[in-house]
Amino acid sequence: MDKDRVEGSVKNVKGKAKTAAGKLLGDEKLKNEGRADQVKGKVQNTVGGIKDELREDDEESKKPN
Repeated sequence: MDKDRVEGSVKNVKGKAKTAAGKLLGDEKLKNEGRADQVKGKVQNTVGGIKDELREDDEESKKPN
């Protein structure tokens, strides 16, 4: 598993926590920061998934038939 997937998941969870805290406190800025962090996390997770796929395809192509 690519490190981007792990870091992306962590950012997403932190973003969800920020969003929830913003809602609870009525803090729009905090809520919006949380949403932004979630998007960043999802993008980073997706990039990591693509890297994993490319790595797997590369490993499969190197296997003898």
